[in-house]
Amino acid sequence: MGGGFFSSSSKPGSPLSFPSKSPSPPRSSFSETLMKETIATVEPMIRKWDLEESATYERISYLFRDNRVEAMEFLSCVNDLQHSMQLVALENSSSEHLVTAHNLMQIAMKRLQKEFYTILSGNRYFLDPSTRFSGTSSAKSSVSDLGDDNVSEEDEETVGRTGRVPDAAVADLKAVAECMIGAGYGKECMKIYTIIRKSIVDETLYYLGIENSSTSQIQKMDWETLDERAKNWLSAVKIAVTTLFLGERILCSEVFAASEDIKESCFTAISKDAAMSVLGFAESVGKYKKLSVEKMFRFLDLYEAVSELWPEIESIFDFTSTSAVRSQAVMSLLKLGEAVRAMLTEFETAVQKDSSKPPPGGAVHPLTRYVMNYLVFLADYSGEVSEIVADWPLSTNSPLPEAYFSTPHPDDDDSGASAVSERFAWLVLLLLCKLDGKAQMYKDVPLSYLFLANNLNYVVSKVRQSNLNLILGSGWISTHEGKVKQYAANYERMGWDKVLASFPEIPTADISPAEANDCFTKFNSGFEEAYRRQSSWVIPDPKLRDQVKISLANRIVPGYRDLYEEHLSRFRGAESVVRFTPDDLQNYLSDLFHGLSISGGSKASNGASSPSPSTSPLRGR
Repeated sequence: MGGGFFSSSSKPGSPLSFPSKSPSPPRSSFSETLMKETIATVEPMIRKWDLEESATYERISYLFRDNRVEAMEFLSCVNDLQHSMQLVALENSSSEHLVTAHNLMQIAMKRLQKEFYTILSGNRYFLDPSTRFSGTSSAKSSVSDLGDDNVSEEDEETVGRTGRVPDAAVADLKAVAECMIGAGYGKECMKIYTIIRKSIVDETLYYLGIENSSTSQIQKMDWETLDERAKNWLSAVKIAVTTLFLGERILCSEVFAASEDIKESCFTAISKDAAMSVLGFAESVGKYKKLSVEKMFRFLDLYEAVSELWPEIESIFDFTSTSAVRSQAVMSLLKLGEAVRAMLTEFETAVQKDSSKPPPGGAVHPLTRYVMNYLVFLADYSGEVSEIVADWPLSTNSPLPEAYFSTPHPDDDDSGASAVSERFAWLVLLLLCKLDGKAQMYKDVPLSYLFLANNLNYVVSKVRQSNLNLILGSGWISTHEGKVKQYAANYERMGWDKVLASFPEIPTADISPAEANDCFTKFNSGFEEAYRRQSSWVIPDPKLRDQVKISLANRIVPGYRDLYEEHLSRFRGAESVVRFTPDDLQNYLSDLFHGLSISGGSKASNGASSPSPSTSPLRGR
């Protein structure tokens, strides 16, 4: 009868019969077995440092402070647990062991967050880059300020001895960060780090005296207030960039070496806004509307500070996310440069519009002193000025040939150096042209030339004795020294022309007594007139004064001595004819150019005779 394979007629024990058995449990995989063993190993350690459990103790325990060896074991346990969880999740994401492991991981992460915060805040002072290398005494006092709960005796002893934060603090932070990032808690770690370190950056900038001010607030400030703020900024900005921000960059790189993204994100969150604020101050000052030429040097100080720090700024803030800081530095330089250009233009205009009269006696004009002293100070910023004027060509409408004002340093092919040389040469030219106009206001032409000689000599001296020497070059100095000599020679020729014309054109031995009498008469008249007229004229520079005196003496005294010695015997006793001895002339010439009138009497030099009070032609008339 056909009953089929599973017919009830089958006999017990036949190959086709299946005795009933209870089902066996599924065999555990390798990953789950590893997970069970890992949980059994790490759970005691993790639960031992459960924050909820340790919070019930009389004294809160800190893992890394109280037992660093056990802290390393704790991190090892967390890493092992994370590794096992990853293996199980790949094979069986619904494994019941993952639930237990996840709960343990939560306990561990809470503990590590607490430890990370404690290390950061407990070493707050020593991880502050601006004081990381401070002196021993200040380090000790700061350790005690942190409190016993945050700093171990061992760390305090180490800091007191070296004045530096123990390397263990940075190593611990790095170990905790790597563990948390590996466990997927990088955001929590980054949040704690960012909050604490950002507060330190802001606090440090406050103590450095760098205040937050908007452009509108700065525009409303009077110059005295803004200038004081600028001084504080200048004394602090280098520390802020090369110590504070650089230190934060280094610390971020050390702590978050395990993740480039977190390293960049943390540093950007901590430093970007602060750096933008610090550098933004310079831009805001560059936009200041109440400009005047006297303020230029403070603007150049700010420009110099940012320019010198640019390599560090470019290096520290080289992340894509901190490109705005680099842009801010560039914008600050741009706005400060624009302000300097505006003040240079105002300076040029002020020189051109000066309407003051020339001083009496042909002295150095106050405008000459002001302009040259200004340019001497400006020359100390030649590097900054060179950058600012490099792409700012001269816009001159001068009818003078270009070679007269375009005098770059002959040995310098750099376009920036050429531009700054040309700019300074042009500014000096504006002054010299103005002085030419003022010289024409004198009624005495010789005095005009003496005025030009005095003022140009002052200009050349200032150039020679300052950085202007390097900017304008030796060729410029030589050319203008020659002009000083030319002006002095013109003064001598025109100021003493009657005196020089009184000498005979033929040898004195060949002239008649009548001709000699005529020569003495003309000489007396010419010398008296020239001396009286020039008694209040001045040559302030001793070297130039002596040169002019020697030159005059060489042109006047030898010719008069020949006439005097040849014909004195014929006019002996006739003082109305022979009024001066050659030595008298030397004495009178030596009295000139001091700016003092001779009405009170004349001086006689060693052993030289001088006219008597009753007969001197230069007294009392």
